[in-house]
Amino acid sequence: MELSPDTIDSVIHPTAAFVPQRNQPTLGSITDTPPPSWELSHLNPKNRVDSLVPLSEPLWRIDGCTGFGSQFYAVPLFMDPLPPLRIDVFIPELSTQPRHIRDVLELDRAFHTKDRTRVADLAISRHIQRRLQLWTKTLDNPAKYLGNLPFGSRIVFKNMALDIRQIDIDIGPAHALETFLFSEAQFKETWGPDIYLPPAIDISQVQFLEQIHDSTCLVRVDGVHYILKALTSFSKYLYHELKLLLTMKPHPNVMSSPVHIVTKQVKFGAKRAVIGFTLEYHEHGTMRDIVPLLGSSGNLTSTEQFKWAIQIGSGLLHLRETSGNFYPDLRLDNIVLSSNRDAIMVDFEQRGVWCEFAAPEVNAVEYIRMVATGEEVPEDIREGFASRMEKLCPGYEDLLSREKYTNPPGGYNVSWLSLDPAEQEAAEVYMLGRVLWCLFEGVSAPQKATIWISYRWESPLQFPAYRRTPPAMRRLIDACTKGRRPTLDTTVVRRGSRLVLSGQDPSEATREAVLEAARAWWTKEIRWAEEYLDMREAKKAAGEWHNYYDRPTLREALQQLKAMKTEMGVV
Repeated sequence: MELSPDTIDSVIHPTAAFVPQRNQPTLGSITDTPPPSWELSHLNPKNRVDSLVPLSEPLWRIDGCTGFGSQFYAVPLFMDPLPPLRIDVFIPELSTQPRHIRDVLELDRAFHTKDRTRVADLAISRHIQRRLQLWTKTLDNPAKYLGNLPFGSRIVFKNMALDIRQIDIDIGPAHALETFLFSEAQFKETWGPDIYLPPAIDISQVQFLEQIHDSTCLVRVDGVHYILKALTSFSKYLYHELKLLLTMKPHPNVMSSPVHIVTKQVKFGAKRAVIGFTLEYHEHGTMRDIVPLLGSSGNLTSTEQFKWAIQIGSGLLHLRETSGNFYPDLRLDNIVLSSNRDAIMVDFEQRGVWCEFAAPEVNAVEYIRMVATGEEVPEDIREGFASRMEKLCPGYEDLLSREKYTNPPGGYNVSWLSLDPAEQEAAEVYMLGRVLWCLFEGVSAPQKATIWISYRWESPLQFPAYRRTPPAMRRLIDACTKGRRPTLDTTVVRRGSRLVLSGQDPSEATREAVLEAARAWWTKEIRWAEEYLDMREAKKAAGEWHNYYDRPTLREALQQLKAMKTEMGVV
């Protein structure tokens, strides 16, 4: 089955249990599609791209992509100095394109490829560069034109064609974003006098260097490198993270407080709005890339494995005991390595991890939320799940739907807000167990091929299988991840850029077979989630709900890590 945005609701998310067949992709075989006619064939000279060879003097660079291959981080190289404008390129969705364009421009690979190195090599990235090159040369003063656009504006490719001259471009100024941005005065009014903002600098004082992720880029201020955290939509998550970072007590393994807030004069309200904030830059990058590289080269030592494991456990425990808040984003992607090779926890938007990474008790609520808010789910089913979700987290709809920052005390993650503090800690222990597995197996993620994202280094090993982990550590990981359930990739997996049935010949994986397998799997998972939540409610009412999965606490897990290190004689 081909990847497309439709597969999110019809295969990847629990909505697959309820999405009507008419809203699913057209059924049929993925292998018996007849070859395209000569008129559409990429062998036909008129259908060939002029060139995909890298430009000798490019005016733009592509630093990555998101949005399932429809949003590309485009960097204008002709601007010097270059402030962090975040003017991304948006192209039509993958599913709207004919097969010959998808093949020639490698659109299917863009769906699951995110990092700069691999995205830059995609044909679609070079195609975008060439179209932007041509478009830029039609502007009288492109640097001034782009510099005057609102932060987070869009360059929209209205259509896709192999001939770059046939691609029409529109500009989408981000005026709507400006309406939700706060000024310094609004923060002081919202937060009160006890929270102090760091010094403010204008966006013109910030020199852009590289887009790392959708929300983070590398910048330079007064000759010093920093990470700039900024969002081009739903700024409420950015402001929630800013508040957490400003109010958390410091810890050597938790991201330090912001250094600056970055402001820009906006037209809406004639205010100087906060578009982001700078953070300390940790030069070695994310452990998602470091750990598998060290593991594959034989350079992942027990000394560093235990050091990082204890540091991450210490950071988690510190956050729980000093802030009274939760950390739902624990995975190697969100742990960076400092210049001293220490583990540093980052990303405090509190949006949470994917179902494949999360604890089952979090997923039980998250499944309910996804169905309750699924646009393609029939209304009667959606309303039933919405009623249940409202009971779990009163007011959840307002928290999710409002784009404006409202300073909610617990943030916006309604699934985690539905859990009590003891359940939240147990869920953090679960994620810690999964991270320990990654550290001691030397891999980037527990699942070897997540459907909507591919990693630069993907191990054939799948959690909870073991290959390198010492026996004592295996016992701790198993204790931390009690209650774990099979994930979707036991039934449906991504092979390259296609969805196939796990353990079967890909040639037998028709769209119909994949859709039906996903529907059956999610139907069972939804049934389990409802039964689990019914049982939880009954036990809570009877006063019998306590550590249902019998996992260790964070403090107990940390103590076991330290004791294990000593017993094994690790320096």
